[in-house]
Amino acid sequence: MRRRETESIKDLIQEFLKLRKLDKPLFEKKIVNAWSKVLGENISEYTTDIIVRNRKLYVTLSSSVLRHDLFLSRDEIMQSLNKYVGCDVIDEVVFR
Repeated sequence: MRRRETESIKDLIQEFLKLRKLDKPLFEKKIVNAWSKVLGENISEYTTDIIVRNRKLYVTLSSSVLRHDLFLSRDEIMQSLNKYVGCDVIDEVVFR
């Protein structure tokens, strides 16, 4: 006997995460992990800390020159990170 109303495992897991309110922390972790993949290893070497809080990505950098360059392109960085994760997780990027 075959069931007609089958669901994919992906949909079931997403529904479970949403029900338990675990989807936001999961996407925030994906954003933090995507930083080095989206921006590259060179920028990751100067990154000391990355935190997501209240839909803002806080990035601490050890180079003031790099901080200024990234500040000028923060909108593109935000869009690239959200696109990489596949969801609008962050609304703003703050460099420290």
